[in-house]
Amino acid sequence: MMKTFVTLLTLAFTAANACSALAAGPAAFARGLTSNSAVSYISEKGTIIPPFAQVLFCAQNPAECRDNNGLSVVALTDKEMLQLEDVNNTVNRTMIGRNDPRNELNGDVWNVNVRSGDCEDFALTKRSRLMAMGWSSRALRIATAYTPSGDGHAVLVVRTDKGDLVLDNRKNSIKNWRDTDLRWDKIQSDTDPYVWYRL
Repeated sequence: MMKTFVTLLTLAFTAANACSALAAGPAAFARGLTSNSAVSYISEKGTIIPPFAQVLFCAQNPAECRDNNGLSVVALTDKEMLQLEDVNNTVNRTMIGRNDPRNELNGDVWNVNVRSGDCEDFALTKRSRLMAMGWSSRALRIATAYTPSGDGHAVLVVRTDKGDLVLDNRKNSIKNWRDTDLRWDKIQSDTDPYVWYRL
């Protein structure tokens, strides 16, 4: 296990994904799922080096990166949808968006349950809160993408029987992954947080 971690840490050092689309905050306040009714899932294309900051995050927060052997797909009832909306809206409203400082000595830093942070900190906090409510870690995956302006971004993708839904700190509406304005980059595995896939 340690050898695998060290190998991933070494490989991931060059694959950090900066996030600067964070501090804009919610751009919309619509409630509920906005999308067509077709079920749509993200299709992974092969393994890729995980973001270096995520490897460090898991080393420092092993409980946040542990597989809880739950279901990979959540049945989305009204109760679950209300929980998603509540967590998304609450975190978007209460966390203060700020970019990590950038220089040669420090890169992106991933944190959870903090008062302020950038996009991946929002996504990790939402994931942590949903897991505390009993959601399966396997259905809650961090994904990286690019915004229309080309900025690196991270969101929480929730796999449900209604499709892959995106919780984004830029807006309070929860959308199907195809209905976002994002150009997808990579996503965490549903069974091993140290494995990531190209999108």
